[in-house]
Amino acid sequence: MASSIERLLGEISGVEDPIEELQSLKTALLSVPLSALRDSLTGRRFDVIFSLLNSNQREHVDLCVDILSRILMALSPVHLAQNYRVELQGGLTHPDESVKILALTQICRMVEDPDAVTQILNYHDLLRSVIRCIGEEKISVAKQAIQSLSKLSHSKPGLDKLFQSDLLKVMKDVMATSDIVRYRIYELLVEISNISPISFGYCANSSLISQLLDELTGDDVLIRATAIEMVTTLAHSQHGRQYLAQQGIMDKISNMIRGADTDPFASLYLPGLVKFFGNLAIMDSPQQVCETYPAFQNKVFEMALDPDPVMNGVSLDTLGLIGSTVEGKQVLQKTGEKFKAVLVRMSQFANSGATELRVRSLDAISQLLTLQPEQQTEDLLSLTESWFHLLSNHPMDMIRNISTQPFPELHCGALRIFTAIATQPWGQKLMISTPTFMEFILDRSTGRTKEAKDAKFELVGALACSPTAAEILGSQCYICLKTYLREGPYYVSAVAAVSTEGAD
Repeated sequence: MASSIERLLGEISGVEDPIEELQSLKTALLSVPLSALRDSLTGRRFDVIFSLLNSNQREHVDLCVDILSRILMALSPVHLAQNYRVELQGGLTHPDESVKILALTQICRMVEDPDAVTQILNYHDLLRSVIRCIGEEKISVAKQAIQSLSKLSHSKPGLDKLFQSDLLKVMKDVMATSDIVRYRIYELLVEISNISPISFGYCANSSLISQLLDELTGDDVLIRATAIEMVTTLAHSQHGRQYLAQQGIMDKISNMIRGADTDPFASLYLPGLVKFFGNLAIMDSPQQVCETYPAFQNKVFEMALDPDPVMNGVSLDTLGLIGSTVEGKQVLQKTGEKFKAVLVRMSQFANSGATELRVRSLDAISQLLTLQPEQQTEDLLSLTESWFHLLSNHPMDMIRNISTQPFPELHCGALRIFTAIATQPWGQKLMISTPTFMEFILDRSTGRTKEAKDAKFELVGALACSPTAAEILGSQCYICLKTYLREGPYYVSAVAAVSTEGAD
């Protein structure tokens, strides 16, 4: 293998248009496992391939990127750091997007390696070039640069390098390029902040986190909308939430929700504000969040009844998120008639309207009705049963009608609702008392797609594994469910071939 690579490299150097030779080298490299390539490649130089990256012929560049991707991936990160720093730094300023991504991908490998990263930290110019790639026009390049710097921040020396050297000034200079690039830097900061309380401290001390928070109340509503997305991500970590609370951000966002009624542009950023509290409720406590910030809960209900489908969708997602927990179910139940009106509205969405809204409504309803076996107290079973009957005068028929419509996403969404109630005794009693319903469940001809078959199999599994199923459904149905479960989701019964030779 080593001799053939050497020969091919020599042939590439000796011709003016080495397309065939490059293709042969690519084929040779791909024919050998990466683990076996390392010994063949270590100690060799590939200057001719790197030089061809500057070719005016696109085909040359593409082949060289493929070849170098294979070669560099076979070499250890330490070997790359010691031998290819200059070439990789050159790749960061190359006009072609694929070359930049090639270089950034290898740099990411190096910063993830504990031995290679100690060398990378000494290559100040290389790191400066990586930061500048965040300002590139191509988002794919920027994303790869962000990933590399985020990985670098997993160590204290990496954090020191980024935030306690002039690289911080480079970041701030890149931020000044445009609003889009500024938010890419914010994205990097939020990623780093969520790694650990220590990394968050570096970001907070840089003053860039407080700058992000100031953008929440800026004059530009589009920037405000983007800022709330970043702040929501920042709240994913406990230390991030503590900092936001200390800075009074929760109160500020709650006040923004209150003031949205008088802002003609509120629809641009209001969904983000509601999503923020929805995520906060799940990570902390639905009851605490809804009681502390009643403007949030009131707004979610208002949005469910709003004529704007965008508002409807956000409300459905948020209600499903909150109602996926026992505490959230209890919080919603406490609102009495308010939530009942919203649940009726959700049922209307599920029955008619745009497909996407119908799917989101079905998913929210299934989350609201789901109870894990250990959660099935008398009170909670009574709650989910009462909610189910609020959906329609004949909710079983309504959901089954939706499941028979020729849209896979609606079919699966309806089956997920049946799966939610399938583990609950009242749900099983409804199923066995609804004419032809068990035949519908056991009929493999309904739902042709893989997703539909998987959704049906999950429903069958929920029923068959319930400790109350045998008693409520009866032994015959129970045996059929167990058989379905044993045969798997994609089972097709064999049909005997009947000879018709000589038939009229």
